[in-house]
Amino acid sequence: METVEAVVIGAGVVGLACARALAGPLGGDVLVLERHGSFGRETSSRNSEVIHAGLYYPGGSLKARLCVEGSRRLRRYCADRGVAHRLCGKLIVATAAEQEAGLESLLRQGQANGVAGLALLSGREAQRLEPALACTAALLSPHTGIVDSHALMQALLADVQAAGASFVPGSPILGGAVEAEGIVLEVGGREPVRIRARRVVNAAGLEAPALAASLRGFPAEWIPVACYAKGNYFSCRGRVPFSRLIYPVPEPGGLGVHLTLDLAGQGRFGPDVEWVEKPDSTVDPRRGADFYGAVRQYWPGLPDDALVPAFCGVRPKIAGPGEPAADFLVQGPREHGVAGLVNLFGIESPGLTACLALADHAVGLLGQVPRGG
Repeated sequence: METVEAVVIGAGVVGLACARALAGPLGGDVLVLERHGSFGRETSSRNSEVIHAGLYYPGGSLKARLCVEGSRRLRRYCADRGVAHRLCGKLIVATAAEQEAGLESLLRQGQANGVAGLALLSGREAQRLEPALACTAALLSPHTGIVDSHALMQALLADVQAAGASFVPGSPILGGAVEAEGIVLEVGGREPVRIRARRVVNAAGLEAPALAASLRGFPAEWIPVACYAKGNYFSCRGRVPFSRLIYPVPEPGGLGVHLTLDLAGQGRFGPDVEWVEKPDSTVDPRRGADFYGAVRQYWPGLPDDALVPAFCGVRPKIAGPGEPAADFLVQGPREHGVAGLVNLFGIESPGLTACLALADHAVGLLGQVPRGG
């Protein structure tokens, strides 16, 4: 049985960022195991690709702290590594007077979280920025942006491999056990193998709770219930008349059906919130009927038949329908008592934005475990 210093399970954007944080000091003694045939096949490639500023999240939460820090670090990393991104800004809009208090609440929360540049605008001021917009008031977030998530993951993987670490796709974890000498992982794929690792980062996203449950000897009371909130996206035929992202006031379970732009300026709308029993990757075209009503609240000029099913993603939630939104749950040995193991549960938005800061936080929970001991 092979023994390695560290294994990262999951090659989404957070797993790759964790592997990068570990590979710096440990080099070739790090493995990144991914069940799919390539990196970023699930949540990391099925989202809005937004660099969030950090204004939505409760003060003192991991989401608030790591999003604000992560946004700065991500923008700097993208600039240094040539990853395509743009600070296009965002308008969160109230389309009725009773929603305006929600904007004021978001402004206070964002300022408390340390988000710079936020400004409340009247409807007329917002329409000067975006003439096609309909709203009674808006909150401007100038430091919100967009990023090429695939290029970001390519850059992170390149860093991991340049440090000597190994990426092993097609390597599902079939189970494992907590032992005194480390954590034994049973790895499937073309050449099944057993690996003992002194450090393990469970960054398996949607499968993180199930993976933790598959480790014999891991205390079950520390595993949250996995909940799945599917988000459907529809693209827009032709160009949209906006240069900024447009968001409604947040709704339970998500941030509402918003307009995002890709780096070529193509508009897409979503995600909605569809609670499902298990993840799937199909978009029901019939859901588009509800999108028209939601979008026309802030863009009355949306043409008929303009929306086309695009893709969907599934949020790896650890709070279900009707429950308060959960913070990131990052568990280390101090919490669950298993040396050398960190679990990342409920890493939904703003996980992409926070990935570099989140990785340092997670890896830091492992402590200083000497090589070979």
